[in-house]
Amino acid sequence: MAIILFDNKYRDRLAPLSLNKAIADFRFGMLTIKERWELVLGEAACVHTAEYLQGLYSLVPEPGVHTWIDAAVIPTGQLIAAIGQLKPGQALVAGDGLVAGKSAGDFTSFNAAQAESFFAEILSADAVSRIEYPWELMQLNESMIREDFKRVTHGRTSQPVPSSVQVVQPENIFIEEGAKLECCILNASTGPIYIGKHAEIMEGSTVRGPFVLGNHSVLKMNSRVYGATTLGPYCMGGGEIKNAILMGYSNKAHDGYLGDSVVGEWCNFGAGTSNSNLKNSAGDIKVWVMGEGESVVVGQKCGVIMGDYSRLAINSSVNTGSVIGLCCNVFGAGLLPRIITSFSWGTDGKKYNIEAAVNDINNWKHMKGKKISDAEIHVLKHIFHSSL
Repeated sequence: MAIILFDNKYRDRLAPLSLNKAIADFRFGMLTIKERWELVLGEAACVHTAEYLQGLYSLVPEPGVHTWIDAAVIPTGQLIAAIGQLKPGQALVAGDGLVAGKSAGDFTSFNAAQAESFFAEILSADAVSRIEYPWELMQLNESMIREDFKRVTHGRTSQPVPSSVQVVQPENIFIEEGAKLECCILNASTGPIYIGKHAEIMEGSTVRGPFVLGNHSVLKMNSRVYGATTLGPYCMGGGEIKNAILMGYSNKAHDGYLGDSVVGEWCNFGAGTSNSNLKNSAGDIKVWVMGEGESVVVGQKCGVIMGDYSRLAINSSVNTGSVIGLCCNVFGAGLLPRIITSFSWGTDGKKYNIEAAVNDINNWKHMKGKKISDAEIHVLKHIFHSSL
């Protein structure tokens, strides 16, 4: 028996973040969705995603009775209990989609668009919350950091706070083994602060929780960070950051502002780059939904949604409610367009050469001791050719 996290039929709404990865790989709070479900259920999980992405996820269970869970659903105590009570053939449904179910069947025959037909008995699920759009990750980030902090640190002891660090409410601060921090300010009165293994906060930085600094990540000197902010593993932070998520291996290392934003993996912000997160009228912001070709009202605050492998040149000015696709090399004078499609070279409609794009990605990965895999190259080329 296995836990299988599946992408639901609306996964395209989460583009560009979902273009090259399963929803289970999204990071917000302290963990990826997959890591969170594994923690709360106490066992490893498999991933079922779009066919062109499945090669990235090699763990495929044998046919049998498995527990299927929509990766976009937020785990709560009530939902976890309800999933644990499911019998083979039963499923929980909320709204117009499957939440979770337990059924025997071939892993490869599961179809997200017809998920409910995989189960014999349909039960109603109460008070279920799903991630439907990319900006909801940053809107939910504060509550998720708080929940993850309790789960991850429960029953554990933090490393001591160095004497040169000024802290407020140290009981809300957890420092992992190997982390380095000196001569900085950590204010956890507004939310918990978590500093991962071998992460570093350099001198002069000021942090207000909730805040997560992932394993091996660095917050550079004199940074100013407001909650709720998550810097995933191997990230670099600097300048001013507020209510933002960098999923992993991304850099916003220099002066400039990043706020109310969701940034994928292997992205880079050039020095002096800033985004707007509020219209001059203070009115509602509409954000383009790449996977559906329409705009949706988000609210008063939204900065930029950026897909993996995209980079912004120095002194870029990013418009309110912008969406930048997968693998873009963005540069241009003045306020940048609010919609930049995947594999853009600049902002005038020119396309990135796919071979050059793969080579450049590998250059960036090499800087952090990684290398692009053949499976990742296959996925990128599939997306590139599908978008022509």
